[in-house]
Amino acid sequence: MSCRPGPMPAGNRSPRFTVNSQVVSPSVSRTHEPVMEDFAAVDRTIRAQLASHVPLIETIGNYIIESGGKRVRPLLALLSARALGYEGHQHITLAALIEFMHTSTLLHDDVVDESHLRRGRATANDTWGNAPSVLVGDFLYSRSFEMMVEVGSMPIMAVLSNATSIIAEGEVLQLTNIGNADIDEAAYFDTIQGKTAMLFEAASHTGAMVAGGSEAQIEALKLYGRYLGLAFQLIDDLLDYQGNATEMGKNVGDDLAEGKPTLPLIRAMAVGSPAQANVVRRAIGEGGLSYLDEVLTIVRDTGALEYTRARAHEMVDRALEQLTLLPPSPYRESLELLVRQAVDRHA
Repeated sequence: MSCRPGPMPAGNRSPRFTVNSQVVSPSVSRTHEPVMEDFAAVDRTIRAQLASHVPLIETIGNYIIESGGKRVRPLLALLSARALGYEGHQHITLAALIEFMHTSTLLHDDVVDESHLRRGRATANDTWGNAPSVLVGDFLYSRSFEMMVEVGSMPIMAVLSNATSIIAEGEVLQLTNIGNADIDEAAYFDTIQGKTAMLFEAASHTGAMVAGGSEAQIEALKLYGRYLGLAFQLIDDLLDYQGNATEMGKNVGDDLAEGKPTLPLIRAMAVGSPAQANVVRRAIGEGGLSYLDEVLTIVRDTGALEYTRARAHEMVDRALEQLTLLPPSPYRESLELLVRQAVDRHA
């Protein structure tokens, strides 16, 4: 991953930047720009920590880490630390280990979900098989704990180790809910808080901790990450019924095919007619895509998509409220932009 100015576009438009060796849009570059040098240092740390005497570990590790994405979670750690005036270097190690934690969950998730595509590329399990993907995921998790020791803070280690347990619980909860059309909205939020929002929360929380922020500031950034993560997952679940398959790097309806009861479906069953609810229930229970066209019509006609987006905007408002406890700075501005981008994306 590089994070440096790309070629200057024509006219007076903002310069573009590269993240993970990919040119990104000006709006994305604005979120990363204040921590460009930090990002480059995180990349060097990641590559150094991937070193192993087992070549396949480096091969798969590099493949998944270089597969694209904006590295939002490590970005959160960097911006949170800098927003509170941190001038040290431990946030670099922190951001790198958080990316390792995230990457390991991707490897494991793709095996569990039997996924063949992520961000438009073949998944590691599709390329090398399930066993190598799981074991390399284990390696990355283990390496992340070694890096936690390097950070040298027991409170930070406590937050991150607790986060790993909650993330695993969230993944298991999602797995046990597959095909269950009786999941309500509260149970859905419990699931996405664990499997998605927890790592966002841990990233901004520990970034604030490493900076030595006040108790109120640390709590505010912790909650900021939580609400950002919830908004992010809500839009992900919305896009499964409204997104562009090419931009998303996965097929529309993938969640439905797996029998996942996400909020658009939960809402459609709650407010739709008995006939509509019955179609959605059958679609969740049976999995597959036999009912995809009917379900797409139902989630649109019942207003379930608009409702899901409104809940995401509610999370955004909560996240932005937390940032009022931070001093004005380019880092705070990036945090504000980042949470707004979470609900404005199409992939």
